[in-house]
Amino acid sequence: MSQTLKAIYRDGAFVPQSPCDLPEGAEVELTIHAPHIIPAKVKDPEERKRILRDLVERMQQNPIPADAPRWTRDEIHERR
Repeated sequence: MSQTLKAIYRDGAFVPQSPCDLPEGAEVELTIHAPHIIPAKVKDPEERKRILRDLVERMQQNPIPADAPRWTRDEIHERR
């Protein structure tokens, strides 16, 4: 029997994100597809906090106008 499940690796164990029909203690074989995560260039926690504060401040200084056009999902994801 073959199933495809999504799981999160947490506290040293893979936790399924949906129910599965396996009996307790069943042995399985996992194939890991690594997520496409870009590692952070800035590692220092204080520098990351400063960057986030600056970003939030800039966003607050330049809010999106209330009369700005509303895009549909298709328009946002349109590829040319």
